[in-house]
Amino acid sequence: MRRGRCDRSGPVVTPPDLSRRAILAATAAAAVTLAPARSGAAEAPGSIPQDRPVRIAMILYPGMTALDLVGPQALLAGLAPGSLYLVARSEGPIASDTGLSLVATHTFATCPRDLDVLLVPGGDGTPEQMRDAAMLAFLREQALRAAWVTSVCTGSLILGAAGLLRGYRATSHWCVRDAVLPLLGAVPVAERVVFDRNRATGAGISAGLDLALALAARLRGPDYARTAQLVAEYAPEPPFQAGTPAQAGPAIVRAADPILAPLVAGATEAARG
Repeated sequence: MRRGRCDRSGPVVTPPDLSRRAILAATAAAAVTLAPARSGAAEAPGSIPQDRPVRIAMILYPGMTALDLVGPQALLAGLAPGSLYLVARSEGPIASDTGLSLVATHTFATCPRDLDVLLVPGGDGTPEQMRDAAMLAFLREQALRAAWVTSVCTGSLILGAAGLLRGYRATSHWCVRDAVLPLLGAVPVAERVVFDRNRATGAGISAGLDLALALAARLRGPDYARTAQLVAEYAPEPPFQAGTPAQAGPAIVRAADPILAPLVAGATEAARG
């Protein structure tokens, strides 16, 4: 603790650092205590050593959905102090599909090797990335060594276009899950989060939060994930039950279909191509 300052009114105690960065760091430190001890046996597939930060690379590209990345980043950052990399074709601001820009800190060339987690978000820019040779080559190379290969929303289609979901159970946004994933060799599953060996895929957009917590539990144990959830106060109580086509009903699905139609058409064409 830092020393207090003295003046005529007595000592002044410097308050603790309550910044979000400090809270995330404290959560990471707590995880070391909460994580179960491991024997000297070889690590299971998808697991990593408990005595070092997790190495995470999250992919940015024009037209991504910001929440696909920001949600998992907020919950996983405490695991990766100094080792969370935002990666794109080039460094600098990358505009999301709603205009919000996120800043890439590394390029395909400068991203560290031997990642623990590789995460690909979805978004309106998905079809273009499904055809991007540099993106697909980068994902294939990193997936050879990554402990976990993961995606949120239509990011699974980009993984699929790279050949990384062939024969794997996977999910995606409901608008493309059953129609497009099979074209890429994946087995579509109508679940919020799907794990198959070292592949982990999340359904549409907000499911990235669930994916991150489920992944955190595998990386550092359930108590770490519970702590991260509590720090984030992630206790969703949506004002409407309309988050799936079944809940929303036919009229709302019809309203959503034209909004999603360009993405569906583009992703289908890219998968067939």
